[in-house]
Amino acid sequence: MPTNALTAVDVTPAKINLIGLGQDALAEFFDGLGEKGFRAQQIMGWLYQRGVLNFRDMTDISLRLRRRLELIATLTLPKVIRVEESADGTRKWLLDIGAGQAVETVFIPEANRNTLCISSQAGCALDCAFCATGQQGFNRNLSAAEILGQVLVVKRALGPEVVLSNIVFMGMGEPLANYRHVVPVAKLLINDHAFGLSRRRVTISTAGLVPQLYRLAKDCNVALAVSLHAPSDTLRDVLVPINRRHPIGELLQACWQYAASRASRQITFEYVMLRDVNDSLRDARRLAGLLRKRPAKVNLIPFNSFPGTRYQCSTPESIENFCHELRSAGIVATIRRKRGDDIAAACGQLAGQVTDRTRVRLGAKTFRSVRL
Repeated sequence: MPTNALTAVDVTPAKINLIGLGQDALAEFFDGLGEKGFRAQQIMGWLYQRGVLNFRDMTDISLRLRRRLELIATLTLPKVIRVEESADGTRKWLLDIGAGQAVETVFIPEANRNTLCISSQAGCALDCAFCATGQQGFNRNLSAAEILGQVLVVKRALGPEVVLSNIVFMGMGEPLANYRHVVPVAKLLINDHAFGLSRRRVTISTAGLVPQLYRLAKDCNVALAVSLHAPSDTLRDVLVPINRRHPIGELLQACWQYAASRASRQITFEYVMLRDVNDSLRDARRLAGLLRKRPAKVNLIPFNSFPGTRYQCSTPESIENFCHELRSAGIVATIRRKRGDDIAAACGQLAGQVTDRTRVRLGAKTFRSVRL
């Protein structure tokens, strides 16, 4: 055969994963097939409310369309590598997202709620000093299918008798650094045709990407949690390096605007308690000064250790005194109860399996830009 002869090449287009597509995107997909937009609501009902992952079983859709969907679309979930269960009932899933990458998602059962903590990135570029995920570096953003797939994997594992009452974007990664995939998933979680959760029961967490916060205030009405962790720019520059780009004053201005424009009304500020670092009564008073007479509540998080960290958790007495000082200043403050630390499922411990190819550090003085 001549060396310049054409050879057969498989040009079959890849199937599109419909999981994670928002209602408008699904309607546009069906419009491209010459179908009515209500097909989007039908698929969402089967997929998110009934948990059906086989087009063949979606019996109110014509057989012709179901067969066509089998040829061009898929409903594929991340594969489960491992499941671990804590002595306190917390469960953690390690999920394969391909190319040697794996992320973790955590289910936290309580008497009055069942919370699922989901990941938005493989690793994290923000490099917070006290977080195991940040020490892994950053590989890539998760797709909407991979993010929402975590919810479906856990729902199928738990069965219909266990209801997920709260979903929090507090797993691996900085959610607002993956804005274009996180927001459509958040909208599906509160969509009555999908999961139908209350807006106050879906929480997006951020370490402080201020431009994305202003966008979020316009795009998606859900609860907001901000990883503050320090009452001064000098200390926060060390603990949360993104502060060098968006200092506390700039961050809080965006938070107050978010609270004023959204139904959530109140912002939760996460504050990890680090012994002899940020846990003095002086720190508590400075924090109260930032938040007093604002729509804010503080969630104090006992530090959860991980291999290689130089930090230690504040003593129980220091945490109680810090909390008392905030409350005395009129600040709503709570202390988070440790859950799942025996399986490294507690706050700040999620690491997954990240093959770090970029070592991007958004908080560093020099860094490569990351497409959001």
